[in-house]
Amino acid sequence: MEIINTSQSECSDILYAAKAIKSAIIESRYITAKLVNKEIVTLYYNIGRFISARSRLGHWGTNAISRLSALLCQELPGLRGFSESNIKNMRIFFEEWQNVFENRQLPTADLVAVDNADFENVINRQLTTADLTAQEMADFLSVAFTHHREIIRKTDTLKERLFYIHKCASEFWPVKRLLKALNENLFESKDITSTNFPALIDSEILRRRALQSFKDNYVFDFVEIEDEEDLIDEKILEAEIVRNIKNFIMAFGQDFAFMGNQYRLNVDGQDYFIDLLFYHRGLRCLVAIELKRGAFKAPYAGQLNLYLSALDEYVRHPDENPSIGIILCKEKSDKTVEFAFRNMTSPMGVATYTLRKELPEEYKNALPNPDDLKQLL
Repeated sequence: MEIINTSQSECSDILYAAKAIKSAIIESRYITAKLVNKEIVTLYYNIGRFISARSRLGHWGTNAISRLSALLCQELPGLRGFSESNIKNMRIFFEEWQNVFENRQLPTADLVAVDNADFENVINRQLTTADLTAQEMADFLSVAFTHHREIIRKTDTLKERLFYIHKCASEFWPVKRLLKALNENLFESKDITSTNFPALIDSEILRRRALQSFKDNYVFDFVEIEDEEDLIDEKILEAEIVRNIKNFIMAFGQDFAFMGNQYRLNVDGQDYFIDLLFYHRGLRCLVAIELKRGAFKAPYAGQLNLYLSALDEYVRHPDENPSIGIILCKEKSDKTVEFAFRNMTSPMGVATYTLRKELPEEYKNALPNPDDLKQLL
């Protein structure tokens, strides 16, 4: 029986090789996916162009698209993506983007010219435009058609569409994450304003990135609380967040890595506990989050400042930026926050949160009072 002795250096070399090959495989798959998306998006746009010309100008009668779909499935058994509804989606896709890619409204003569003879040239036409930057064009072509379809359905302006397309392309959003962002109207969400970042973050780039990394309000629609009176303190909310930490990070942003809850700090023999501790890859810093049931109070700033100072002293690595703290509460007064933060030495901000059970303000008065309902019953 042959005995194989593997040295420690060989094991390390094999481990390094495995990681390198894994990275190469993932990168190859990513490049392949981008190329596939580019071909499919271009194909669907051009098919939509032809369908629009034929159906909108009266060349085709009723049910023509339905018959086209059936014929395609007959010619190519097992073909997916060419149902009647999806072919109509291709037409919408073209019509919503033609002003950008054609750089003008197509006159009737141009549409009529798309006849059977030059249809193959139309299908193979590449998308080019002077209205989008190179990065915007790359993002557009790397996003799957399913994502484009949802973005078109729920947005109106070019700026808004390019925002979601860039998010999908740069953060590799699945459709579920895109739908969540669209439903929460992420495009209109305000960047966090109640902070002392301008005074304490010297780098303009880092300061802008920090302001954009947090929002003024977060919707925690994953929190299940039967009776809000259960929130005597923040423990129940914290437990729900930890139980649904993936959803919490999705609400905050994909650059956040969870490091733990009730994170222990010992300062001169005294233990302190941070509710939630994260690391932000883009900002290259620790992010301490404190949860508060009610409105913001000035003493919260001093408590958080102590935590951040201790993190920088005992936990932060030399190559990392100073820690940032965020206080999450139900309500806040911007002026109170401003005064509370004025003499603090660590960068921090205040944001509010909303639970799923809470109705938007405009709907609250539309529903009868629970006591009135009881009397009616």
